[in-house]
Amino acid sequence: MKVAIFSTLLAVASAFAPSPLKTAESSTQLNALFKSKLTYVPCISLKDLPKPGSATSGVAGGLAICVAVDPKGSVYALGDKCPPVNQPLSFGKVNSDGTIQDPVLGTKFSLKTGEVIQWCPDGIGKLLGGLFDPIGVPTYPVRQKGGNVEVQVDVNAKANFEANYWSGVLDAQGKANGKYY
Repeated sequence: MKVAIFSTLLAVASAFAPSPLKTAESSTQLNALFKSKLTYVPCISLKDLPKPGSATSGVAGGLAICVAVDPKGSVYALGDKCPPVNQPLSFGKVNSDGTIQDPVLGTKFSLKTGEVIQWCPDGIGKLLGGLFDPIGVPTYPVRQKGGNVEVQVDVNAKANFEANYWSGVLDAQGKANGKYY
């Protein structure tokens, strides 16, 4: 029984272990199809702004955004995918020390910089976190305009990420290039 439990835990941990990076293709701006374009775009309405000490999620330019309000009332925008297993950071707890805490693994991220303050401190987080190098979350400038909270994002980031996705995949007509017969 102990062997079965141990092998199950080992299989789960190896499923989250990092795989070797591919060097044939890069996702940097050097090979981007669309030039970076930083623009303020609406993310959430002011009526949906969370109360101090909490966070909510929104979408800006096709990117998942966590909008957090610290206990003093300052508003921050961060990427809503929390490493290492990509659960929503917007479900996290906003602390008075200027951090937001991952609700599952306990990692604390700086609201201002997105850097890791404390990586997977206990429980299952310690087990899974040991398999990965600490990595922060992106942060975005925020402003209020009209009745919205706007976030400055690269509006071409999603298009660049997905640019090669459909390459070689058959479309509904059976052609890989997306053209019709």
